[in-house]
Formats: sequence, structure tokens, C-alpha cells
Amino acid sequence: MKYWKTYLLLIIALIFLNGIILIHSDHSSPVQNVQPHTITSVHAVQLAARYSAPSTPKPTLHKTVMRTPIDWHKSSETVAYPRVSNYPHMWVHVALKKQRMYLMNNQQVLYTMYVSTGLPDTKHATPRGTYHVQAERGQYFYSASEQEGAYYWVSWLNHGEFLFHSTPTDAQGHFIQSVANDLGKKPSSHGCVHLSVADAKWVYENIAYGTKVVID
Repeated sequence: MKYWKTYLLLIIALIFLNGIILIHSDHSSPVQNVQPHTITSVHAVQLAARYSAPSTPKPTLHKTVMRTPIDWHKSSETVAYPRVSNYPHMWVHVALKKQRMYLMNNQQVLYTMYVSTGLPDTKHATPRGTYHVQAERGQYFYSASEQEGAYYWVSWLNHGEFLFHSTPTDAQGHFIQSVANDLGKKPSSHGCVHLSVADAKWVYENIAYGTKVVID
């Protein structure tokens, strides 16, 4: 028991030193009181957009005005024909591969028509090139040599040889159904450009003499 004072002093000294160490630790490495961050719905959307994989953009849907199925009696489109007086420089483009005829204003397509052109790589192939609508036109013709006729014809080469006209008819003026069914699908003419009856009538009544015709 004679050493109890010594033990007591040692205990007091250890307590004192431990307090100094704790105080120093608090000042050298302070712990900050961090408030939790609330993630709102807006933040969630922003984070998802930032870190998620880019999505494939949806294609813009274009509502076609082409008449489907093809009806060789009627207009190729379900909308009105363009007013020619609004387009003084209108020209005609016949696309052989697509079997389409386009009414053009500069490079703008105004109207699309189903066609059937001449059989390629034969003597009946529709000639490629740039031409102009000629003076000859009429409401009906019949070719005994070809054994076909047509309504609403307009010449664009050789003054009556190569024409725009309706799907063909027989000698009695009746439409040939088997040929009409090719309209807009495949070539089947003797070199002329077959059109639906309605389209041929419109071309006959509206496409002016001298209008440029490009066939390719």
C-alpha cells in the first residue's frame, strides 16, 4: 500500500495524456456533418440520360398519298393534281427502273404517277434522253400494226410514235386487262408510257406543248 500514491499519479497522468491525444485527433481530422442529398425525379431523369446508352431514334413516319392497291382506272395519288398555272416551269421525269412518272417543279416532286414503259433490251424499249412534248395529241387512237389502241394520247417523240397514253385497248376500245395489271409494276409497252386512265386524261388536258420530258 505504500505505493498507492504512485499508482494514483500514474493513472491520473495516463488519463490526462489520453485526453490530449483525443483533442488533437479531433482538430487534425475533423468530421464534417454531411447532410444527405435528396435525388429528385428531375435529377433521376438527367442522370439516366447521361449514363444510359443512346437510344435509336424513331423514324419519322410519312403517310403516303399513293393509291394502293393500284387502280388503273383512277388517279395514282389520292390527292388533287397540281395546278399547272402555279408552276410555269413544270417538267416531266420518267424513271424506268421505278416505273414511275414525276411531275416536277425544279427538283421538287409535285405528283407521282404509276406507269408501264417499254420492255428493256428489246426493240420496244422506251428511249432514254431529254425530249419535249410535241403538238400532236388526241382522245383515242388504234394501231393496226401493234393491234392496240389507247385513250388520251400526247406525243413526246417522232410526232406520234412515242406517246403518253392510257393503258391500252383492243380494236373495240376495251381495255386489255392483262396489260393494265402491269401498271406501276413492270414494263409492258411497245415503247410508249402507259398511264392510268385518269392520269392520261389529266396529262392530255394539262401538259403543255414544249414541256420538257426526261427519261432515264
